[in-house]
Amino acid sequence: MKSDRCFYISALPALGELGTTPPVSPGWLLEHVAALPCASALVESILLFDDLVQREAFLAGELRAVEPAVLTAAQTRNEAPLPPHLAVPAESGSLVSRVDGLWEAAFRHAHRVACQCGSAFLKHWVGFEVALRDALVVARAKRLGLDEVGFRVAADLADPQAALETVLNEWSAATTPLDGLRVLIRTRWNWLTAHEAWYSFQDDELAAFAAKLALMQQWKRVVDAEEGGLAGTSADESSLSLERATG
Repeated sequence: MKSDRCFYISALPALGELGTTPPVSPGWLLEHVAALPCASALVESILLFDDLVQREAFLAGELRAVEPAVLTAAQTRNEAPLPPHLAVPAESGSLVSRVDGLWEAAFRHAHRVACQCGSAFLKHWVGFEVALRDALVVARAKRLGLDEVGFRVAADLADPQAALETVLNEWSAATTPLDGLRVLIRTRWNWLTAHEAWYSFQDDELAAFAAKLALMQQWKRVVDAEEGGLAGTSADESSLSLERATG
C-alpha cells in the first residue's frame, strides 16, 4: 500500500553529500525494505553491483576484506558459487570473458527486475550504466589498440541518449586510476541526483537511495585505497577491478 511505502521512505536518513560518511549500511537498507517485495528486489538488484565491484577488487588484491550486502562473503571471495542468475559457464573462455559475462548477467537481471516491478528508474539506471561502461570499454580499447567488440556487454540495454563525451574526456585526462574513479563516481552521483524520483513516494525512491548509498561506499573505498598507497599507480598499470569493474 502507498501509505506503507510512505512510512519506509520517510524513515530513511538523510544521505548527505558525496564524500561524507554513509549514514547507514547497505545491509541496514535491505532489512529496512524487507517487507516490501518489489522495493526489496529493486534495492537488491542495485546493491548487487557494489558486491560485484568488491568481489573483483578482492580477487585483484585491492581489498583485504569484503562487506557484501546481497552476496555472501564466500561468494564475494569466489569461495562459493554465485546465484543462478549470475552463473557464467566455466567454458566461456578467458578470465576477461567470464568477467564480462558476469556483468552482462547482472545487467540483464536488473532489467528483468525493473520490468517485473514496473520501475522506470531502474530501467533508466541500467541504460545509463550499460552505456557508460561500454563507452569506457571503447575508450580503453582505442588506447590499447584492441578491438572493443568482444568486451562490450548488454549493448541492447544501453541508453542511446546518454551524453558521455564530457565524462569520457575527464576520465581520459585523469592521471591515476583513483582520480579516474572519482570522475566516474561523481558522474554517476550527478545522474542519480537528476533522475531520482524524489517525493514520488514510489519504490523508485528507495532504489535511488540504494544507488546513492552504494556510491558513497565506493567513494570511501577510493579514499581508503589512496591512503593505502594505490594512488600513484599509472593508468596503464591499473588492475582489472579499477579499470573494468567500476567502469
